[in-house]
Amino acid sequence: MFRARSLSCDPPIDLTKMEIPDDEYYQQTERLDYFYRLVKEQLLKYQSPTIGLFPIETIGRSNCSNVRDCVYTAVSVWALALAYRKIDDDYGRTYELEQSAVKCMRGILYCYMRQADKVEQFKTNQSEDSALHSSYHVMSGNTLPESEHHLQIDAVSLYLLYMVQMISSGVQIIYTLDEVAFVQNLVYYVERAYRTPDFGMWGRGNKYNTGKCEVNASSIGMAKAALEATNGFNLFGREGASWSVLYVDPDAHGRNRTILESLLPRESSSKNTDASLIPTCSFPAFAVDNQELKTVTLEKVTRKLKGNYGFRRFLRDGYGTVVEDQNRPYYKPAELKSFDSIECEWPMFFAYMIIDGVFKGDDTQVAEYYNLLRPLMLQRPSGLSQMPKYYYVTRDHIESERKRAHSQIRLPSAQGQGSNIFLWGQSLYIIACLLMEKLLDKSELDPIGRYLDISKRGRSSQINTKYSAFEGTPKDMTVQMAFIAESTRLQATLATYGIQSQTPTQVEPIQIWPHNELIKAYKYIGHSKKLNLTGRPSRPFGSIGTSKIYRILGRTVLCYPLQFDLTDFYMYQDMSLLVDDIKGLVAFVRKSWKMSGRPTFCILIKEEHFSGSQASEMLDMLVMFKMGDCNGIRVRVDRLQTLISQSFVEHLDFQVPDGCAAQLLFSPMTELNVDILPMNRSRRPSTPGPREEGQWTEQDLQELHHKPSWEIIDHIRQFEALNWQSHVLTLLLEREGPNFLTDNGTVEERMNRVYAKAGIRKDWATVRYCASIMRKVIDSLAPSITTLLVRGKVITVGVFRQDERIITRPTTPAEITQIIYGMCQSHDIREAVIQQEMIIALAKLIPVKPQLFDGMLKIRVGWLLHAMRNELKLAWNDNEPLYCLSPHRLHELLQHVLGTKMEHLSNRTWLQRRQFDGALNRTPPKFYDKVWDILDRTPEGMQIADSYLPQQPTLSDMTQTDLNFALRVEQMFSAIAHPEYRQLMVELLTVISVILQRNPELEFKNMVHMDSIIKEAYGHFKEYQKSKNLPYDMDSAFYNIPPAGPHGTTSYLAKVVAVHLLDESPSSFDAQPCQVS
Repeated sequence: MFRARSLSCDPPIDLTKMEIPDDEYYQQTERLDYFYRLVKEQLLKYQSPTIGLFPIETIGRSNCSNVRDCVYTAVSVWALALAYRKIDDDYGRTYELEQSAVKCMRGILYCYMRQADKVEQFKTNQSEDSALHSSYHVMSGNTLPESEHHLQIDAVSLYLLYMVQMISSGVQIIYTLDEVAFVQNLVYYVERAYRTPDFGMWGRGNKYNTGKCEVNASSIGMAKAALEATNGFNLFGREGASWSVLYVDPDAHGRNRTILESLLPRESSSKNTDASLIPTCSFPAFAVDNQELKTVTLEKVTRKLKGNYGFRRFLRDGYGTVVEDQNRPYYKPAELKSFDSIECEWPMFFAYMIIDGVFKGDDTQVAEYYNLLRPLMLQRPSGLSQMPKYYYVTRDHIESERKRAHSQIRLPSAQGQGSNIFLWGQSLYIIACLLMEKLLDKSELDPIGRYLDISKRGRSSQINTKYSAFEGTPKDMTVQMAFIAESTRLQATLATYGIQSQTPTQVEPIQIWPHNELIKAYKYIGHSKKLNLTGRPSRPFGSIGTSKIYRILGRTVLCYPLQFDLTDFYMYQDMSLLVDDIKGLVAFVRKSWKMSGRPTFCILIKEEHFSGSQASEMLDMLVMFKMGDCNGIRVRVDRLQTLISQSFVEHLDFQVPDGCAAQLLFSPMTELNVDILPMNRSRRPSTPGPREEGQWTEQDLQELHHKPSWEIIDHIRQFEALNWQSHVLTLLLEREGPNFLTDNGTVEERMNRVYAKAGIRKDWATVRYCASIMRKVIDSLAPSITTLLVRGKVITVGVFRQDERIITRPTTPAEITQIIYGMCQSHDIREAVIQQEMIIALAKLIPVKPQLFDGMLKIRVGWLLHAMRNELKLAWNDNEPLYCLSPHRLHELLQHVLGTKMEHLSNRTWLQRRQFDGALNRTPPKFYDKVWDILDRTPEGMQIADSYLPQQPTLSDMTQTDLNFALRVEQMFSAIAHPEYRQLMVELLTVISVILQRNPELEFKNMVHMDSIIKEAYGHFKEYQKSKNLPYDMDSAFYNIPPAGPHGTTSYLAKVVAVHLLDESPSSFDAQPCQVS
């Protein structure tokens, strides 16, 4: 007999007087009624009646509401509403559930909008102080006393993602254009997730719980998903106009994607893996496009964190364990060790894996995790199932669990029992059940198709196809190019070489814009005077953003890349570097393009490109493009008007704010009028002639220090040499400031003119000098540093053998500028800009040639430059200063140095080899694992160059695979001033590791002074050399002997180590020769 579908308050229905519905339909309605009761009693019962938020705790007087928990709760309510849409007579439940979800989402929006000032600050300064709060008062929406870390990029991203999902399903969340502007600013808020260290999904930051944040793959992945969902999406749904469309910077999206793939399968520098990567790789983000990488990441999470009662959040997580001190927000040193093997297990991740199985169509996985989850669910007296927050090991079972993992019975947490509902986990359980029982289809839960392969996403999920959407592209996609000549004279010259081009006049009504004009247009996207929001920050556009055709307020626009703007950093005044970078940009655009239509690349051909000896390089590149190829990439060159039909066109529509119409006077590129054919220009020498350089001496400059400023002005033209003028202007700049007026403009204006002239003459020494004096910074410096960091490297900035500043986390352009100029300029004027060139070059190399960086954890830029100076003399037989090389030549030298291995230096002395490898900070394979093993056998710790590494709490706080342990070892090495000595220290530690590995019964009883061991080894070497009447100078002879052999460094070092171990441990040990590799 079937039970009638009714609420508990409904009168009983006589089934004999009505037709019994079909079994399948009745079972469906019966199960929906069960979940409706579950949602009403376990979720909606606790929803705030004022602003719709849900509390973290559902017992007592909890007034705290967490954004992430609220979003997941709203999603489960919305999911049940979607399931009810299939029922004809739903008793109004569909609308009720939808509006409950909408009220929660609007409640979060209300809380966020009250902090619009923080959003505005965060766009330019990604700091914790400027972050949106992650928790609010459940009734009023007020911010709460600072009880947690609020910088959690994933929470804001999750909110954006499900705002789009819900609106796509037909519900209305956004009502006004002010709200549209604010949501657009939320997009700007998460765009820089790739370089924003945050506190992650657990709100605790790094694994050590010391209040420090780090870059998290889970946060970047959620941000990437949010950017893909919001790009080109109309917040008003199908009824919306162009004013309510969201815009995403495609280059910011590309950087998030690249950095995410670089980080995975790690979560962060302190966490080898984390359960938060499950919702990143699978539901709800589906953020990883590379299926192989996604599989590897999830397998690693499962292998390391899965237990019988759920997944651990991460290894050595103390949250919820009985040994964690609840009265302290942070952990003490060595406290992490006490949580080893007893971490709490969270059953909600079984629900995540059930959902993942449904989306993958893997019934075996669904059944496996459902069978694991079912016995963990608690039954309430009402018959409803309830999920505990976590399961923990009781105090009396801790030691047994540590001895044998997963052997002890665990108990459920208080949250998740009785009236104390764990809303996040309960919501996931409801979603999983709806999917399992086929009451809800995966395409309904994910209407924008996040779960689909990237090649199948895109337009099908967008409401208005006028606007961009990230989607898959064909593997043989063509990159389109338009050649724009600066003048008709230049166009005529190009035609003589068979290269057809257009001038800005000839492409009209299409306009050619510099990137600054595009920045000016975008600043009105998200502008709101009421909320004091300024729209898009003045960030430069990357190569993807400048490969679109734009329609802006009735104009059709193509923007040329930043590399063609010579007012920027001087590097692209070097034609060889410009040509190489253009080819690289074409390859990058082809690889990263994720939009419908073809990318259209504007090649701006300028007079300067043909005024020097490098003109042939630009010409050869143009001919190659004309032939339809760019290193294997298909290229199509044609008139711009012809290319538009197959281009991607972005409609940039916005309402002009009151009083801003005058500011919308854009300045497109205009045709340049010249009287001389570019190719017939008299070519200046690539470097200043000897006559110019020899006309002044340092004494001439010193004499000016004692003269008044007005007299110094007269001496500027005393010599024609540009480097003289730059030095005299620097003297005036330091004395009078940049705005001091001379007979020919201000000091700053004249310095800029000298800088420009030096660039035309390819006087790189003067160019770099002027650039440093004017404190110029490359726009892409901050993303380049982030590229190196997320690939597991750290960077130090500073002059060789001077103080260095280590960069271990992404920083803002302003911070980087301060660091570089502060550490370098006082020691060497040009070093500040050369180190910028190096960082840019390193960031370009590491994605395409990662093998060049093998064994290099820390990139010490000053030391790397030192190695390059030596190689310039030894390998290239060039004695000119490094700062006289062109940027392209400098890049070539860098690549040569990184590609040179120790075995390639057989013609060098061992001193030179050690100096080379030491300057590059190279270490042998698994070197840091060996140091870990040494520390494990050294209870009193070790000391290197007055830097002490204790055994505890190091081994308790870290694990052998922790990146932070390797960084701690490198921190000790930073105190070593000489590259050859650093290399010898690496050899010593390798020798000790081999000896200890062969003799497991031995250990050091006292603290080991590594420098003393080297000193003693040198003493033995000195005695031997004396006995043979051979030289024994420490600075040359000892470093010059090979590691191997009966009288090699390994032999002397092993002898001293053996004595230390045997003096402390009377046991016998294996003293066979050690080979350093």
